[in-house]
Amino acid sequence: MKKTSLLLAVLLVFPLLISAKTTTLYHTSDVHGFFYPRDGKGGYASLAAVLEKETHPYLLLDSGDFANGTAETRYSKGLKAAAMMNKMGYDATTVGNHEFDFKEKGFSPLIAQLNFPVLAANFFEKDSMKYPPHIQPYQIYDVDGVKVAVIGLANRNPTDTVTSYYFTKPFDALENALAEVEKQHPSFVVVLVHDSIADDKHGEKPYVLEIADKFSGRVHVVLGGHAHQIIQNRYANGVLFVESGCYLNNVSKITVQTDDKTGKFVSAKSQLIPLIIAQTGENEEIKKFADQLREPGIDEVVGTTEAVLEKNPISKDQLDSPLNDWVADLMQVYSGAPIAIHNNGGARVSLPKGTITKRDLVELHPFDNEITMVTVDGRFLKKFIKTGFAPRSLFTYSGLDITYTTDKKGRIKDIRTLFNGKPLENNKQYTIVTNSYIANGGSEGYLFKKIPNEKKRKVGTKTVRTLAEEAVREGKTQVPQTGRIHRI
Repeated sequence: MKKTSLLLAVLLVFPLLISAKTTTLYHTSDVHGFFYPRDGKGGYASLAAVLEKETHPYLLLDSGDFANGTAETRYSKGLKAAAMMNKMGYDATTVGNHEFDFKEKGFSPLIAQLNFPVLAANFFEKDSMKYPPHIQPYQIYDVDGVKVAVIGLANRNPTDTVTSYYFTKPFDALENALAEVEKQHPSFVVVLVHDSIADDKHGEKPYVLEIADKFSGRVHVVLGGHAHQIIQNRYANGVLFVESGCYLNNVSKITVQTDDKTGKFVSAKSQLIPLIIAQTGENEEIKKFADQLREPGIDEVVGTTEAVLEKNPISKDQLDSPLNDWVADLMQVYSGAPIAIHNNGGARVSLPKGTITKRDLVELHPFDNEITMVTVDGRFLKKFIKTGFAPRSLFTYSGLDITYTTDKKGRIKDIRTLFNGKPLENNKQYTIVTNSYIANGGSEGYLFKKIPNEKKRKVGTKTVRTLAEEAVREGKTQVPQTGRIHRI
């Protein structure tokens, strides 16, 4: 009886298996100009080697933040990134916040160089109320007979002030795009977004996961980014969410099953492929092309370090790290301010042990953020510190001693801040120094928008990167003692 039931089950399932069709997507995000491998991992030549082994037709999709992060992208205002992505044969990308690193005047020329669609259903020109040139809400692809719709959603927090463009609410934009897309009866819908289900920077709940609540059955795969997280096979209401990390260390391979007879979506799953050169090899054509884009003189040696300045915390009970403490201290010494605030996301990579080049320093801090002194009261400073735990610490401080406890779920509570051994006083004025991006309210520094401009002033002409380069040249790279933000 059991054998008969099993045989019947196999016969019923087998036709479904042989009638299913597989469509392949490859996804990257937050590449930030990292064209080349670092420590034997990453780079476009490695990605190309993976893609050339793929035996089925595929789409190559990117979730944005390709324009800046290395010497090649910074000095070309993102144009070398466009050239590299064109050479790789990307099928679509969307608009990340760092696509505005070269201000509004740099955005349009950059996007114009891309030979593939830039998808952003929520991004418009203010004057015309239309999509900007080279921007469209969605694209329909035929992948080996399977109709795939890809809808883009731009990040709404550009790194520079935007006056010529505006962003609509993402769900309104997605609904409008879906209404158009569904008229063409795609087999499945992909949302390509430069936002994350794990974003904790802007004082608001991430909206991306809510796509599963509002658009289940209409959206099937969501490919995100921005938070530099690796997320695989996360499902909610039948929607697959994938994020692929950053700096082209990995690529995600998504396989989507559709019914070969009806063309309808059946299932989707993802696989993270680490781009380890020893395993993937490198495509020689792409390697040669990337080498032609190398910025002249950028590999000049600046100095040496005796040990790694690690970007991430080195103790589970401490939320500051050697690198971020080092940067905060550089700003404090340069400005003479009693307190320095450094956004951890501003330091992109660890500073390695040994020979340090200009490239290392650009990759450490690829932005031209100058130094700004700000006067705030203790009430603001306490709120800022509390908000900065989201739940990891988004900031590192010089001149403050911060302690906290955690509850049973690991959530941070009971935050206590001491300045010169004394608790912060609500009505007392404190002078702090930070970089110009945070002082002007950028990204995680949004609370600084509430501070009047007359309480802010520029300090000197040096940038954070200039301070770091001078410190390396002068041998001032001793690893700071950590524990400025610690659990008790």
